[in-house]
Amino acid sequence: MAIHGWTHPRRAFEAARLSRRRARFVAGSTGVPVVQLGLRGDLDPDAHLRAGRQLAPLRDEGVLILGSGSSYHNLRRFDASAAAPSREFDDWLQETLVDLRPAQRRQRLLEWERAPAARVAHPREEHLLPLMVAVGAASDETGHNTYSQRDFAGSLAMSGYQFGGNEEGAATISQTAR
Repeated sequence: MAIHGWTHPRRAFEAARLSRRRARFVAGSTGVPVVQLGLRGDLDPDAHLRAGRQLAPLRDEGVLILGSGSSYHNLRRFDASAAAPSREFDDWLQETLVDLRPAQRRQRLLEWERAPAARVAHPREEHLLPLMVAVGAASDETGHNTYSQRDFAGSLAMSGYQFGGNEEGAATISQTAR
Protein backbone atom coordinates (compact mmCIF):
# COMPACT_ATOMS: atom_id res chain seq x y z
CA MET A 1 0.00 0.00 0.00
CA ALA A 2 1.47 3.34 -1.00
CA ILE A 3 -0.12 6.62 -0.04
CA HIS A 4 2.02 9.51 -1.16
CA GLY A 5 1.87 12.76 0.74
CA TRP A 6 3.14 16.29 0.74
CA THR A 7 4.35 18.36 3.64
CA HIS A 8 4.70 22.04 4.25
CA PRO A 9 7.67 22.57 6.55
CA ARG A 10 5.94 25.05 8.86
CA ARG A 11 2.21 24.48 8.48
CA ALA A 12 2.16 20.70 8.91
CA PHE A 13 3.59 21.10 12.40
CA GLU A 14 1.30 23.95 13.41
CA ALA A 15 -1.88 22.34 12.11
CA ALA A 16 -1.18 18.93 13.59
CA ARG A 17 0.53 19.81 16.86
CA LEU A 18 -2.57 19.58 19.07
CA SER A 19 -3.77 16.41 17.34
CA ARG A 20 -0.41 14.71 17.84
CA ARG A 21 -0.56 15.53 21.54
CA ARG A 22 -4.08 14.12 21.71
CA ALA A 23 -2.99 10.97 19.85
CA ARG A 24 -0.09 10.43 22.28
CA PHE A 25 -2.51 10.87 25.21
CA VAL A 26 -4.95 8.29 23.82
CA ALA A 27 -2.20 5.80 23.03
CA GLY A 28 -0.45 6.34 26.34
CA SER A 29 -3.53 6.21 28.54
CA THR A 30 -5.31 3.29 26.86
CA GLY A 31 -2.57 1.24 25.27
CA VAL A 32 -4.38 1.62 21.94
CA PRO A 33 -1.96 2.31 19.09
CA VAL A 34 -2.84 5.48 17.17
CA VAL A 35 -1.58 6.50 13.74
CA GLN A 36 -2.37 9.97 12.48
CA LEU A 37 -2.50 10.76 8.78
CA GLY A 38 -2.13 14.25 7.38
CA LEU A 39 -4.00 15.80 4.50
CA ARG A 40 -2.55 16.14 1.04
CA GLY A 41 -1.35 19.65 0.31
CA ASP A 42 -3.44 19.92 -2.86
CA LEU A 43 -6.65 19.25 -0.83
CA ASP A 44 -8.02 17.07 -3.65
CA PRO A 45 -11.24 15.31 -2.55
CA ASP A 46 -10.72 12.44 -5.01
CA ALA A 47 -7.21 11.75 -3.68
CA HIS A 48 -8.58 11.60 -0.12
CA LEU A 49 -11.41 9.26 -1.15
CA ARG A 50 -8.83 7.02 -2.87
CA ALA A 51 -6.58 7.10 0.23
CA GLY A 52 -9.55 5.84 2.25
CA ARG A 53 -10.07 3.02 -0.24
CA GLN A 54 -6.44 2.00 0.27
CA LEU A 55 -6.97 1.93 4.03
CA ALA A 56 -10.21 -0.09 3.83
CA PRO A 57 -8.53 -3.54 4.17
CA LEU A 58 -7.30 -2.53 7.62
CA ARG A 59 -10.90 -2.68 8.85
CA ASP A 60 -10.82 -6.47 8.36
CA GLU A 61 -7.98 -6.52 10.88
CA GLY A 62 -10.08 -4.67 13.47
CA VAL A 63 -8.65 -1.20 12.82
CA LEU A 64 -10.96 1.72 13.51
CA ILE A 65 -10.61 4.44 10.91
CA LEU A 66 -11.71 7.75 12.34
CA GLY A 67 -12.01 10.95 10.34
CA SER A 68 -12.11 13.87 12.74
CA GLY A 69 -13.32 17.20 11.47
CA SER A 70 -16.42 19.28 11.50
CA SER A 71 -19.54 19.53 9.39
CA TYR A 72 -19.28 23.31 9.83
CA HIS A 73 -15.96 25.11 10.19
CA ASN A 74 -16.02 28.82 9.51
CA LEU A 75 -14.49 30.61 12.46
CA ARG A 76 -15.27 34.01 10.94
CA ARG A 77 -18.97 33.17 11.04
CA PHE A 78 -19.22 31.11 14.20
CA ASP A 79 -22.32 32.91 15.40
CA ALA A 80 -26.04 33.30 14.75
CA SER A 81 -25.38 34.75 11.26
CA ALA A 82 -24.34 31.25 10.20
CA ALA A 83 -27.43 29.40 11.48
CA ALA A 84 -29.11 29.09 8.08
CA PRO A 85 -25.98 28.27 6.03
CA SER A 86 -24.79 25.70 8.56
CA ARG A 87 -28.19 23.98 8.44
CA GLU A 88 -28.30 24.05 4.64
CA PHE A 89 -24.90 22.38 4.37
CA ASP A 90 -25.63 19.98 7.23
CA ASP A 91 -28.89 18.90 5.54
CA TRP A 92 -27.01 18.33 2.28
CA LEU A 93 -24.36 16.32 4.13
CA GLN A 94 -27.04 14.21 5.85
CA GLU A 95 -28.73 13.43 2.53
CA THR A 96 -25.40 12.68 0.86
CA LEU A 97 -24.01 10.38 3.55
CA VAL A 98 -27.16 8.61 4.76
CA ASP A 99 -29.76 8.66 1.98
CA LEU A 100 -27.71 8.11 -1.18
CA ARG A 101 -26.17 4.95 -2.57
CA PRO A 102 -22.37 4.78 -2.27
CA ALA A 103 -21.66 5.70 -5.92
CA GLN A 104 -23.95 8.73 -5.69
CA ARG A 105 -22.47 9.64 -2.31
CA ARG A 106 -18.96 9.57 -3.75
CA GLN A 107 -19.93 11.73 -6.73
CA ARG A 108 -21.60 14.34 -4.56
CA LEU A 109 -18.60 14.48 -2.25
CA LEU A 110 -16.32 15.04 -5.24
CA GLU A 111 -18.52 18.05 -6.08
CA TRP A 112 -19.02 19.19 -2.48
CA GLU A 113 -18.36 22.82 -3.41
CA ARG A 114 -21.71 22.82 -5.27
CA ALA A 115 -23.61 21.98 -2.08
CA PRO A 116 -25.82 24.68 -0.56
CA ALA A 117 -23.69 27.09 1.48
CA ALA A 118 -20.60 24.90 0.94
CA ARG A 119 -18.03 27.69 1.06
CA VAL A 120 -19.79 29.40 3.96
CA ALA A 121 -19.62 26.15 5.93
CA HIS A 122 -16.06 25.41 4.77
CA PRO A 123 -14.12 28.41 3.45
CA ARG A 124 -11.22 25.94 3.28
CA GLU A 125 -11.71 22.20 3.17
CA GLU A 126 -9.20 20.97 5.77
CA HIS A 127 -11.96 20.15 8.27
CA LEU A 128 -14.09 18.35 5.70
CA LEU A 129 -11.45 16.21 3.95
CA PRO A 130 -11.02 13.69 6.79
CA LEU A 131 -14.61 12.73 5.97
CA MET A 132 -13.49 11.88 2.43
CA VAL A 133 -10.93 9.41 3.79
CA ALA A 134 -13.55 7.81 6.07
CA VAL A 135 -16.08 7.56 3.22
CA GLY A 136 -13.43 6.05 0.95
CA ALA A 137 -12.65 3.41 3.58
CA ALA A 138 -16.37 2.74 4.05
CA SER A 139 -16.61 1.51 0.45
CA ASP A 140 -20.21 0.43 -0.10
CA GLU A 141 -21.33 0.57 3.53
CA THR A 142 -24.38 2.52 4.59
CA GLY A 143 -23.90 5.79 6.44
CA HIS A 144 -25.63 6.49 9.76
CA ASN A 145 -26.02 9.77 11.59
CA THR A 146 -24.62 9.30 15.09
CA TYR A 147 -24.68 12.89 16.30
CA SER A 148 -26.79 15.86 15.34
CA GLN A 149 -27.09 19.20 17.03
CA ARG A 150 -28.91 22.24 15.67
CA ASP A 151 -27.81 24.64 18.38
CA PHE A 152 -24.05 24.07 18.62
CA ALA A 153 -22.50 27.29 19.97
CA GLY A 154 -26.03 28.63 20.20
CA SER A 155 -27.20 28.30 16.60
CA LEU A 156 -24.96 26.17 14.37
CA ALA A 157 -25.80 22.76 12.92
CA MET A 158 -23.20 20.02 13.50
CA SER A 159 -23.36 16.30 12.75
CA GLY A 160 -21.30 13.13 12.99
CA TYR A 161 -21.54 9.95 10.91
CA GLN A 162 -20.61 6.29 11.06
CA PHE A 163 -20.25 3.79 8.24
CA GLY A 164 -20.69 0.05 8.77
CA GLY A 165 -20.47 -1.76 12.06
CA ASN A 166 -23.10 -1.20 14.67
CA GLU A 167 -24.26 1.65 16.87
CA GLU A 168 -21.92 0.49 19.65
CA GLY A 169 -18.94 1.12 17.42
CA ALA A 170 -17.68 -2.30 16.29
CA ALA A 171 -15.72 -2.01 13.03
CA THR A 172 -16.85 1.55 12.42
CA ILE A 173 -15.56 4.43 10.43
CA SER A 174 -16.68 7.81 11.68
CA GLN A 175 -16.62 11.46 10.84
CA THR A 176 -17.29 13.38 14.00
CA ALA A 177 -18.17 16.91 14.86
CA ARG A 178 -15.96 18.45 17.47
